[in-house]
Amino acid sequence: MDIQRPSNAASKRRRRIILSALAIIFIAGVTLGLSRLKPAAPTVERSTIWTDTVKRGPMLRQVRGLGTLVPVDIRSISAMTDATVERRRILPGTQVKADTVIMDLSDPAVEQAAKDAELQLKAAEADYKNLEVTVQSNLLTEKANAATVTSDYNDAKTQAEIDTELAKLGVTSGQKLKASQGKAGELSTRDQIEKDRIAIQTKAVTSQLAVQQAKIDELKALYELKKQQLDALHVRAGIDGVLTEVPVVEGQRVTAGTNIAKVVDPRNLKAELKIAETQSKDITFGQPASVDTHNGVIEGTVMRIDPSVINGTVTVDVKLTGQLPAGARPDLSVDGTIDLDRLANVEYVGRP
Repeated sequence: MDIQRPSNAASKRRRRIILSALAIIFIAGVTLGLSRLKPAAPTVERSTIWTDTVKRGPMLRQVRGLGTLVPVDIRSISAMTDATVERRRILPGTQVKADTVIMDLSDPAVEQAAKDAELQLKAAEADYKNLEVTVQSNLLTEKANAATVTSDYNDAKTQAEIDTELAKLGVTSGQKLKASQGKAGELSTRDQIEKDRIAIQTKAVTSQLAVQQAKIDELKALYELKKQQLDALHVRAGIDGVLTEVPVVEGQRVTAGTNIAKVVDPRNLKAELKIAETQSKDITFGQPASVDTHNGVIEGTVMRIDPSVINGTVTVDVKLTGQLPAGARPDLSVDGTIDLDRLANVEYVGRP
C-alpha cells in the first residue's frame, strides 16, 4: 500500500538560496582581497636604479679585471757565500741608492781566502819581475858574445880579402891565404850560429814571460773573485729604489744562494690584471688599456699575457705609459680596463 510523503520543495528552495548567497559572499570576499594585493611584478625604488636609453651606433668592447701595481725592476739579493748576519743597517720601506749598504755579513773563511789570494798574486808578480831580469840578462850576454863573434868574423873576412889580393901579386904565400880564408869561413859559421841562438833566446824569453804572465792572470782572477766575495759581505742595494724585504735577522747563519733582501724601483711600475678566462680569448699584445688607481687613471698597453690559467683567471701585464698619480706604489689594488675592439652600428646601453 502506497503512503504519500509530505512535500519538501520549500525546504530545498531555501537551501539553494542560502548556498547561492554564501557563494556570492565568498566570491565578493576573494575579489576584495585580490584587489588589495600589490602587483605580482617586483618593484624597486626609483632612487636605487640607473636608467638609460638604448642607443645605436659605434660601441667600444672592453674587458675588466682587478689587479695590483707591480715593480718592473726588482732586485732579489742573495748571499754569495755561507755567512752570518752581523748587522742590519736599514729597515724595509727605506729609500736606498745603488751603493747603500743594507746589512753586514761575516765569514772568517772568506776573509782568509781573500788574503791568501792577494799574497799569491803579489808573489807571482815578484816572480815575474825576477824572471824578466834573469832572462833579459842572459839575452844581453848572448848578444855580447854574438857581437864579439861578428867582429872577429869581419876582421877575418877583411884579412882573407887582403891575403887574396897579395897572393895575386905574389907577395904572400898560398899557405897563409888558405889559413886566413879558413879562419874567415869558421867565424862566418859561428856568426850565423850566434844569430840563430839570439833568435831562439828571444823567443824563449817571450815564452817564459808569457807563462809567468798567464799565472799572474789566473791568480788575479782568483783574487778578484775572493775580493768580490769579501765585498759582498757588505750587502748593497744595487739599484736606486726602496728596500721592501729583509727576511733575515742578526745572528742568523745563511747559506750561499739564500735570499736576504729585495729592492724595487717604485718609479717604474706595471699593472698585473686578473682577467676571467672566458673574457681573455680576444686579448692581444699592444691593445690599449687604462688602469684606475682610485686616485687617477693611467693609460697603458698590454705587454704580456700569461699562457697559464690559475683559478679561472689569466694574468695580463699592462705597461703604464701615463704619469703615475700620487699614492701609486707597489701592491696597490687597481681596476683595469682593456679595449678589445670597436663595433659599428650596434644597439647598446651605457654602463652605470
